[in-house]
Amino acid sequence: MAKKSKTEFICQSCGYISPNYLGRCPNCGEWNSLVEEIIQEKVTRHSRVSLQGERTKPEKLGQVVHQKEKRVKTDMGELNRVLGGGVVPGSLVLIGGDPGIGKSTLLLQVSQQLSKLEGQVLYVSGEESAQQIKMRAERLSDSENDFYVYAETDMSAIKQTIENLKPEYVVIDSIQTMINPELNSAAGSVSQVRETTAELMQIAKSNQVAIFIVGHVTKEGSLAGPRMLEHMVDTVLYFEGERHHTFRILRAVKNRFGSTNEIGIFEMRSQGLVEVLNPSEAFLEERLAGATGSAIVCSMEGTRPILAEVQSLITPSVFGNAKRTATGLDYNRVSLIMAVLEKRAGLLLQNQDAYLKAVGGVKLDEPAIDLAIAVSIASSYKERETSAKECFIGEIGLTGEIRRVNRIEQRVVEAEKLGFSKVYVPKNNLAGWQVPKGIEVIGVATVTEVLRQVFK
Repeated sequence: MAKKSKTEFICQSCGYISPNYLGRCPNCGEWNSLVEEIIQEKVTRHSRVSLQGERTKPEKLGQVVHQKEKRVKTDMGELNRVLGGGVVPGSLVLIGGDPGIGKSTLLLQVSQQLSKLEGQVLYVSGEESAQQIKMRAERLSDSENDFYVYAETDMSAIKQTIENLKPEYVVIDSIQTMINPELNSAAGSVSQVRETTAELMQIAKSNQVAIFIVGHVTKEGSLAGPRMLEHMVDTVLYFEGERHHTFRILRAVKNRFGSTNEIGIFEMRSQGLVEVLNPSEAFLEERLAGATGSAIVCSMEGTRPILAEVQSLITPSVFGNAKRTATGLDYNRVSLIMAVLEKRAGLLLQNQDAYLKAVGGVKLDEPAIDLAIAVSIASSYKERETSAKECFIGEIGLTGEIRRVNRIEQRVVEAEKLGFSKVYVPKNNLAGWQVPKGIEVIGVATVTEVLRQVFK
């Protein structure tokens, strides 16, 4: 009689193990996150052993020899900025995004650029054949940049290939297709993703190999597989954007070697991804003159100021309950600002449908965008246009006051560079810096004061 295999249920969010299925994880509280896995009799161990067979050993901190943090810069300045200045040897970088958004295209271009530098690049594909990768590479670049292409999903074979070639850079596309032959579970399962990532991390740290991993995302927008996958890697990047729009945004949500607030902006063209060096101009070039419900804000994305357009459409509600939607903006922030406008500025919005959007696919989530949201809502409600040369910066409090924001000088300088003639800023932000020539800076204290000056 065949021996019955034992199973256990593992939470994809926190890794909690249960002998029985539970609708809700008792550890993290997530619903429907437990996945059935076959219990393995053999435990896979990942010790820090280099490809030369050297094992790690305990050392005193003062005796640890290290070089100054070295970074390898690619030809993509936007990618270098998001990574914190370039690719760090020995780092493990996870890139996630929707299907067809351009993850493989980005890494194929990066592989071509890194192959120009000293060192080898190994591109491991579990989803495409070598011929398909060759066809895509010829479309993306005219020059022949040789790097190794390996169509394989067996992790033991991949590790042996890395040991033989000794590359400086490895690309895994994608982690959900990789298989550890010692495990009985299917590709993409929690145990397979966890074990293969742990093995790749051991290779990266022990041999100073920079490894890029492509990860699929779920319909909710989070990375597929166990949540601990994000904790294991050094950097987590999300590639965002609409498949039917040309702009793509590369955003860092975790980075041990740089800031997590940086973003890189690319445009998808027939020859591949092209950097957008001036995203503010790209986001504003299609703005209609004299349109109502539009306001410009200078938002800080990491260390970079970006001018973006906030649009609002306020229409009378046909049914009893007013409808509210927000794209690229926080829904709760929009609801709060509408409540402040109704209470402090006298706008009757409770019977109005509101549709708000941050144009260009960019996501705005900092407090300094509050004033632009309020002005765009008031402009659509009053059917009064705003000037195309005015910019609005400031956080709105519950009593209607305009509160100070950080890096006001950088924001105003960016607005002046793009030809704006007037910018509204919090009154408490006026001191301590030099106003650039060519732009008028108006300090305001309340949202009522702003609306009175804009729509006088």
